[in-house]
Amino acid sequence: MLTDNDFVHVFSFDFSKASDTVRHATLMSKLAHLELPDSIYNWAVDFLQNHTDCSKYAGQVSAVAVIQASIIQGSAIWPASYVVTAADLHPIHDRNRIFIFADDTYLVVPGVNTDTCQEEIDHIQTWAADNNLKLNYNKTKEIVFSSRRKGAPPPSRPDIERVTSLRVLGVIVNDKLTAADHVTMLLSSCSDASAELARHVDYVAA
Repeated sequence: MLTDNDFVHVFSFDFSKASDTVRHATLMSKLAHLELPDSIYNWAVDFLQNHTDCSKYAGQVSAVAVIQASIIQGSAIWPASYVVTAADLHPIHDRNRIFIFADDTYLVVPGVNTDTCQEEIDHIQTWAADNNLKLNYNKTKEIVFSSRRKGAPPPSRPDIERVTSLRVLGVIVNDKLTAADHVTMLLSSCSDASAELARHVDYVAA
């Protein structure tokens, strides 16, 4: 996109407790539209149904509640479950793109479409509400990548923090598209690990 634009917006969206709020009925409805073998679909149904919860305190036990939403976080099915849930989330305008991996969702808007950012964000918020998800603005971030051509990006938004670096799938990417911040983080982690190992060796030796 930077080939044809002076800058590109990338929004990283966070949904509050996404794994705890995905409705089983919604997920199964979307799974039913996929070309899955019946055995796989039936396994998913069996995995999700008949989950209950109750609490015990001071000898008192609450009523049993049937769990109709949430995917067990850390289970192998969770990343794929979110991808299936978000498979019908598409940008409104041409040239804008939405990328999804596990529960990470990114909106990419080229500079020529800057005036569509708000509409796309509203669209994502509406989609989230329809799917029992809540957009967390405190953890949602924007980063702007600029080309070498002249042209300053528009001012940052009041509701979404603009950052100069962003962790994307475990890699820190900065707005200059260099690896400097990621390398710095790795070196710092290695230094901390080395110091901790040295303290451990000294302790054992003592």
